[in-house]
Amino acid sequence: MNGYRFTSSLFVAEPGEDEETNPGCYGRQLAIWLKAQLESRGYSVEPVITEDWGRCLMLSRDPFLLWVGCGPAEDSAASGSSDGDIIWHCFAAAEVPFFKGLFGKPDTRVALSKLDADLRSLLGAEREIRLVSES
Repeated sequence: MNGYRFTSSLFVAEPGEDEETNPGCYGRQLAIWLKAQLESRGYSVEPVITEDWGRCLMLSRDPFLLWVGCGPAEDSAASGSSDGDIIWHCFAAAEVPFFKGLFGKPDTRVALSKLDADLRSLLGAEREIRLVSES
């Protein structure tokens, strides 16, 4: 999955948080931080959505779904990493619901590219975040 992998002392796995998702899958603090950062850049972000893989930040539903996913990178969750060495992951995504695609698929490229650039910029601007990889 594309996106950004990083470490940070800003976020920890909250006790019992993964009971809402799957074992070893957390990211509430990261999602709350990302929500505030995106809102400061002019995005309207719905309340954080809990998913089985982590957290989702929905930015738009029309004419397509534009969102950010975040949580631990697969290798962190699988290894049962402690808070000190969690590798976090966030990524931008755009989806066209099936029924909307039937009448001409809206172009998601510009919005997705802008969101990805904003993610890269806000992660890079935070001194407490160390990028491990981006793709």
